Amino acid sequence: MMGSGRPAHGGIVLKSPREIELMRRANAVVHRVLEEMRGLVKAGVTTGALNRRAEEVIAASGGTPLFKGVVNPHARFPFPAALCVSVNEQIVHGIPGDRVLNEGDIVSIDCGVRLSGYCGDAAVTFGVGRVSAEAEHLLRVTEESLALAVREIRPGRPWSEVARAMQAYVEGQNLSVVRDFVGHGIGRQMHEEPKVPNYWDGQRRSEDFRLEPGLVLAIEPMVNLGTHETKTTSDSWTVVTRDGRPSAHFEHTVAVTAAGSDVLSDGRTGPAAGSSRVERQGSK
Repeated sequence: MMGSGRPAHGGIVLKSPREIELMRRANAVVHRVLEEMRGLVKAGVTTGALNRRAEEVIAASGGTPLFKGVVNPHARFPFPAALCVSVNEQIVHGIPGDRVLNEGDIVSIDCGVRLSGYCGDAAVTFGVGRVSAEAEHLLRVTEESLALAVREIRPGRPWSEVARAMQAYVEGQNLSVVRDFVGHGIGRQMHEEPKVPNYWDGQRRSEDFRLEPGLVLAIEPMVNLGTHETKTTSDSWTVVTRDGRPSAHFEHTVAVTAAGSDVLSDGRTGPAAGSSRVERQGSK
C-alpha cells in the first residue's frame, strides 16, 4: 500500500534506498523550516507569525504541509496550520494564532512536509530568551533521549529495548515520559505502522517490532517536568500536561540501516554510511 516499498510484517513497509533519498529531500525542507524558526523565536513574536513564515518556506520548496487539513475524529475541525506550535504546558498539536511569546517561555515547533509523494517530520523545542534552570534541564534531557534512541538503533534489535533505555534515562533525571502520544512509521503517509513509543511496559508487548534496514521511523520523545498525564483543551486539538507544568518535544525522521541509523531530518544532503548522528538543535 506504500508504493515501491517492501512489505515486512504487521503492516510495516520497508523503504528502498531510492525512497529513503526522496524522504531525505522532504526532510530537508522540514529542517529548513525549523532553522528559520530558530532565528524567529523571540519575545514579542506571535505563534501565528511563525506559522506564516513556515508556510512560505514550504511553498517555495514545492512541498505541501503535512499537518494542514488533517482530520481528527475527536476534533471539531481539521488542523488549520502547517506547524504545531506548543508553548510551555502544551505538549503537542498547539494551534498557531495570536499568542505572543514571552521571555522565559519554551516553545515546541513540529513541522511536516510532503515532497514528491514522500513525507518528512521533525520537531524542536526552543527557549525564548533566557529560561529557567529547570526548563533548560527539561530541554537537554528530552533532546538527549532522542539522541540516545538514534544511537541505540541497530538491525535485529527489538524496539522495546530502545524504548526502555529512553524511559530509564528520562526517569533517572526525575522527569516523565508522555505515554498517551507516541512516534510512528513514516513514508508516503505521515502515519504508518509501527507505533513507536518512548517508554515500555507489559501492556505494549503485542506492539513490539524488530528494527531492520529500510524501516523509517519518526521518533519523537515528549517529556514533562511533572506528571506524564495529559488532557486535551477546549479547542479539541491542543494537548497539555494535566498538572500544568512544562513539556518539551524533539523529533527526527530516522532510517534503519545495515550499520545502524541514518537521520534524514538533520539537514544533510546525502547518506553517511552507518551514521547514528543527531545534530544538536536544542534551545538557544
